[in-house]
Amino acid sequence: MNEQPAENARNETPLERADRNFAELLQELRVTQTGVQILFAFLLTLAFAARFPSLDDAQRGVYVGTLLLAVIATALFLAPAALHRSLFRRHAKPQIVEMSSRLAIAGMVALALALTGSVLLVVDVALGRAAGIGCGVGVFVLHTALWGVMPMVVRHRMSRPGRTSLPGEGPQDAPSGR
Repeated sequence: MNEQPAENARNETPLERADRNFAELLQELRVTQTGVQILFAFLLTLAFAARFPSLDDAQRGVYVGTLLLAVIATALFLAPAALHRSLFRRHAKPQIVEMSSRLAIAGMVALALALTGSVLLVVDVALGRAAGIGCGVGVFVLHTALWGVMPMVVRHRMSRPGRTSLPGEGPQDAPSGR
């Protein structure tokens, strides 16, 4: 059987590959952006809730930090669209894809921390500080495992000798340049 190398399996030019990778990245960002928007709206309404004045200094600190992390995540997830728009028709698609992937990864880190802070704050208010910290740590570990460790394990398994790439799985197809 005469298999094509993975990098040629799609018969794409580098520019076509960059276009496809950017479209895939934007679709991923659409999914995450919805979650960030919901979290941000929730955080904005908290400050106007009747119980907000009763928060202690630590809870207010977690609230402000979490709010700022949600803003940072939003900015990072929106930055690829702004980058693309500002470099439109400048023949910079591969560079846009690479930078956008890095921005998306940074956005996911900020989002994981914002979700951790949100859970910590809500559980702290509802059940107490120890439960809040415990649940916050659990959320952080969950995100680290799913968004950090799991991709590293898959990447490691893919790099083992004897592993053959399927069409479309070549390193050039990874939007982040992994």
